[in-house]
Amino acid sequence: MIYTRCVLVIHNIAHQGRGPLDDFRYVDLPGHYMDLFKLYDPMGGEHFNIFAAGLKAADRVVTVSHGYSWELKTSEGGWGLNGIINENDWKFRGIVNGIDTEDWNPKLDIHLKSDGYTNYSLGTLQTGKPQCKAALQRELGLPVHDNVPVIGFIGRLDHQKGVDLIAEAMQWIVSQDLQLVMLGTGRADLEEMLRNFEKHHRDKVRGWVGFSVKMAHRITAGADVLLMPSRFEPCGLNQLYAMAYGTVPVVHAVGGLRDTVHQFDPYNETGLGWAFERAEAGRLIDALRNCLNTYWNYKSSWEGLQKRGMTQDLSWDNAAQQYEEVLVAAKYHW
Repeated sequence: MIYTRCVLVIHNIAHQGRGPLDDFRYVDLPGHYMDLFKLYDPMGGEHFNIFAAGLKAADRVVTVSHGYSWELKTSEGGWGLNGIINENDWKFRGIVNGIDTEDWNPKLDIHLKSDGYTNYSLGTLQTGKPQCKAALQRELGLPVHDNVPVIGFIGRLDHQKGVDLIAEAMQWIVSQDLQLVMLGTGRADLEEMLRNFEKHHRDKVRGWVGFSVKMAHRITAGADVLLMPSRFEPCGLNQLYAMAYGTVPVVHAVGGLRDTVHQFDPYNETGLGWAFERAEAGRLIDALRNCLNTYWNYKSSWEGLQKRGMTQDLSWDNAAQQYEEVLVAAKYHW
């Protein structure tokens, strides 16, 4: 007899496949499987839920970070499934995604081969990255100043990504000697907000409404800091891309951001960036203030942050090995 094992990978628990109980007929399974798909919702009563069945039936469950695995067990993060998740927590393991180290590699990046940009590596970081920064400033019509930090935001414009936190912090941000570049598309009101940021602060802010793969690569290469104030982020990739390019991340400490951006310790010269604990504009400002202080006043510490980020193994090879361990555990059910 052949036994089939099932490993469920969770990227975002919010997408569950909910519906009325009658939807069971669409899965084409014998009637005795019905109980797997039933979930009681205090607001909507008993309903059909594909994700609930997956959690109950899977031999192992993988989430895309350790932090997200923990968050799913809470009432806030479980989206109604936290009870089932806690009952099956022995199945869970968090594995952070890898990145494409050919597509996202400053040494090979095809988007850095023209318009004044340049490819660079760890060995040429101190000349190559400033050249990309100057090229980015020129391309976007910002004053070209090497000693003025460029902060980048790349992401979907919605509540999840914490764009409103940047808006709340904007008066403080533009009061600093820095430049802010934001690239994204999403909610119409937030797109208009980006346009207004640029309109009112032309000397410091650029808001690119829309999405451009080329510009995403160029911002990642040319920025000094990547800002990711996401309210929830199961894994996150932009912070991984940033570190591979020697761009220091400032993030909200949730999900995969907490796992991958270890807090900078100035006393022991460890860590990879800054992670603030609550999704509040004041916390974001505090983290940025510490980040900018290090950028301006502690150059050797800043270079250490860049180099530690660039020397990590962020490839899929490491993640694949962990997935293999999960698959073997599922196969032998230990």
